[in-house]
Amino acid sequence: MQNYKNHIRFNPAHHFVLVPLVLTLFIWSIVHFFQADSNLSGRLAWVLITFSIVFASMISRVYALKNQDRLIRLEMRQRYFELTGESFSKKEKQLKLGQILALRFASNDELLNLIEKAINENLSKKEIKLAIKDWQGDYFRV
Repeated sequence: MQNYKNHIRFNPAHHFVLVPLVLTLFIWSIVHFFQADSNLSGRLAWVLITFSIVFASMISRVYALKNQDRLIRLEMRQRYFELTGESFSKKEKQLKLGQILALRFASNDELLNLIEKAINENLSKKEIKLAIKDWQGDYFRV
């Protein structure tokens, strides 16, 4: 069962395989660049290629998370409308993205009160998560 203490998710293939491998390869290419006696263009090519791999792996992760953030905002708009019959846009403009992302863990019974509290007291995402009594797990986040 998911709660505040265990809600952070790691993707083992990304965090524990891909990232260490590409960082190791990148570090190796930099060390090789300064130690090797081979041609400069070949060494520079290795650094550029490995940097591109590091950058591509990082940016693909950012794209996935930003896409999920958009989906969470849409989910929150739908939940708010279902609970109130009103648009979420006025409340959404008063909340930071991190607050909206944290509010998704709240049950429908406590969501509206927690939205008001987050706006009025400018709660951080951590404070919002800690205030949730009936945690609704998000098991699909990457």
